[in-house]
Amino acid sequence: MTETATHTAGTFSPPTRFAVPGRIEVNGEVAGAWRTAVLTEIRRETPRASTFRLAVPGWRGHLPGQHLMLRLTAEDGYRAQRHYSLASAPDGSGHIELTLDRVPDGEVSGWFHTVARPGDEIEVRGPLSGFFAWPGDRPALLLGAGSGVVPLMSMVRHHRARGLTVPLRLLVSARGPEELIYAREYGAETTPVFTRTAPAGTPVGRLAPAHLAPLLAEPPAGGWEAYVCGSNSFAEHASRLLVAAGQPVDRIRIERFG
Repeated sequence: MTETATHTAGTFSPPTRFAVPGRIEVNGEVAGAWRTAVLTEIRRETPRASTFRLAVPGWRGHLPGQHLMLRLTAEDGYRAQRHYSLASAPDGSGHIELTLDRVPDGEVSGWFHTVARPGDEIEVRGPLSGFFAWPGDRPALLLGAGSGVVPLMSMVRHHRARGLTVPLRLLVSARGPEELIYAREYGAETTPVFTRTAPAGTPVGRLAPAHLAPLLAEPPAGGWEAYVCGSNSFAEHASRLLVAAGQPVDRIRIERFG
């Protein structure tokens, strides 16, 4: 997610009219401990986004959709910390992955994109948030835009790695193919939506009712649990489309930034 993602107070609580039950309990003792992680790999995703793989001693795992707090300390003692969504599926390897957009003037994202090298140490704390977590036990309809796809990709990877049969679909919006994070990984579960430029034969435009209609017209047994992640404007737009298409308000989970 972007550096401004989920940084403001209350970000992990959706708007009141979309509040839903089902928060998964977070182990406060585990999540409250700072751990020293080691950066082991950097992968470029798009011109503005890269994935950073970290080895975290004592990491006890996470659920797809959760995030962590990351802290950097300068030589003079100055500290900066940010919340970032976990991009990796829980796999018991002791490694986690974060995908960060480079934010203009961003202290933390700027350091990662211009200074960080494998072998660097970073402090992390988590996993955090039980509201947006998806344990893989219910059909999941995922809607993301830009770096909002990061926690949703953790869900997609988890679904694949475990060979889950529960239905999962992802609608991901980007300005153009060159800005589609994880483009090489998407499969039949994913529908990309391009808002400015698109490959030949692909419509250009915002997420629209037509994208949701076939999924909500014939929902899976038990219905969808919808997860929406993106900027404030995207989260509001996508949520309104879901409600208008018949998705129960109490089964929409929202994470927003910006």
